Amino acid sequence: MAKKRTKAQEHEKLTESNISHVIKLLEAENPITKKEACDILNITYNTTRLNKIIEEWKKDKDYRDKRKAERRGKPATDTEISNIVTGYLEGDSIQDLSKRVFRSAAFVKAVIERVGVPTRVVGEAKHEPAYLPDACIADDFSEGEIAWSAVYHAPCEVVKKLEGKIYEEKYSSNCYQVWIKEKVVDANTGFGLAGGGFNAFVPAYELGKLSHLKQYGVNVESL
Repeated sequence: MAKKRTKAQEHEKLTESNISHVIKLLEAENPITKKEACDILNITYNTTRLNKIIEEWKKDKDYRDKRKAERRGKPATDTEISNIVTGYLEGDSIQDLSKRVFRSAAFVKAVIERVGVPTRVVGEAKHEPAYLPDACIADDFSEGEIAWSAVYHAPCEVVKKLEGKIYEEKYSSNCYQVWIKEKVVDANTGFGLAGGGFNAFVPAYELGKLSHLKQYGVNVESL
């Protein structure tokens, strides 16, 4: 039977970085008390649970370190590239992807840059169009094609090309109606739901091709 893992409550601070910080303090030359350790983790004072949290963290770290060592120096496989690209475009952080594929954060960043993945921005930068790598730049898109919106920083489905000189004169580019895909989460279950999004009208230079990512096994249509 699989060993039951320690489950964190919403108010508890059981992030990997915080647990690592607590372990360092407990193993320091002048260590903190276990009561202080529980306070930092924001858990009820319970030495048995504290020991279990630390034991699980160390086992997980040992496992990740071994897997990283096995892959160190080896080129990325198509499966790794697919996992990295898909996760990145769907909103996963570089650190989360690094843990998932047992590679360094630098390795993950290098893969994203090398295969031509659109830049995903956060914070204040979301108000500006993002950089599109050369592999994504195109003038023409097909109806039903899944592309990337450099303005809305999300995958989108091309609905149709907008006909008329007014668009060419205004934007000096082909223009398209697209459906910007948004992740909708069920408030009861926490699971993502399909179908979220909104219509937008954008010039071709604000759209990025994603078809080149299919060669690595990325299911572009499912983004």
